[in-house]
Amino acid sequence: MIFLPLPFVVALLLLILLAAMLRGDAGHKGNRPFLALVALCALQSIIVGLRWGYDVAGLGYVLPVVASCLPAFVLESFRNLSHREQAETGAVWIYASPPLSIVALILVSPGLVDIALILLFVGYALVLLNLSRTGPDALDEARLEGAGAAHRALLIAAASLCLSALVDLSVLLDFQWSKGANAALIVSSANLAGLLFLGLTAMVAARERAVPVSAAAADRASSTAEDRDILDRIDHLLADQKLARDENLTLSRLARRAGLPARQISAAVNRLARKNVSQYINDFRIAEACRLLRESDMSVTAAMLESGFQTKSNFNREFRRVTSLSPASWREKNRAAGRSEA
Repeated sequence: MIFLPLPFVVALLLLILLAAMLRGDAGHKGNRPFLALVALCALQSIIVGLRWGYDVAGLGYVLPVVASCLPAFVLESFRNLSHREQAETGAVWIYASPPLSIVALILVSPGLVDIALILLFVGYALVLLNLSRTGPDALDEARLEGAGAAHRALLIAAASLCLSALVDLSVLLDFQWSKGANAALIVSSANLAGLLFLGLTAMVAARERAVPVSAAAADRASSTAEDRDILDRIDHLLADQKLARDENLTLSRLARRAGLPARQISAAVNRLARKNVSQYINDFRIAEACRLLRESDMSVTAAMLESGFQTKSNFNREFRRVTSLSPASWREKNRAAGRSEA
């Protein structure tokens, strides 16, 4: 029987995932960092399979170099969803310095390689958490309908980097205590789970990225009156100009149409509405969907599309968040109430 290491199975799943992303809407130019991340995860899985499944010892020097590239690609991918971070993402050092540092350690002090990888993964995980600290509004290039999902993917990616650091620590201790007797098992299970999680989160986040647009933004102080004016301007765009129906609507695109800085819109919504921009827009869309369900005979799917949602899962989740009912149940209840009043 042919022995197929688990890392090869994970690599195959990641390659299938990559093919699906290339065939779908996630394959446009703006999502190249996500595509590169999934490809890198697949490559690392293959190398792990060859190293620990077939005992190709020479790849033991290649594996830490490839692994050191991973955190930078994770960070760059999610920065790609943040317009405010784009100015920082073009620096070559964000990709080059980690692998170059690991190569230098392999040549000079191999015993420090595992420790360096642990610090690298934890460090980048902390940077990701810092990026996520303001919630979904931090990802202002993500479609507002799916900004929450992209934000959750960001947190899972940070957790996956921490998992990889924990695996490296376990392997390091295993070599210290039992000369690596359990290293293959550790690497072939927990670490690969982290790679698969990264690939899946990359797909989720990539799907929520809209076609990039450029916008100039400058922060300025905002009073309550200014906040009210901002929300009135946003409401006008959403209602009168039907901007809520734009499936690629993002915070930066909304800011461009309103002629305002994205951070100023986010701050105004947070202060007055006590929610993030994604929730504010989705509340508006749900209100429109409720109107359509109450006043017309169109199907739930048609009302979903007409109000600006593109996927049933997001629509049903947001509808329940706002109304505590499913769309069909809400329609039945409100039509029954209307008949009783008549």
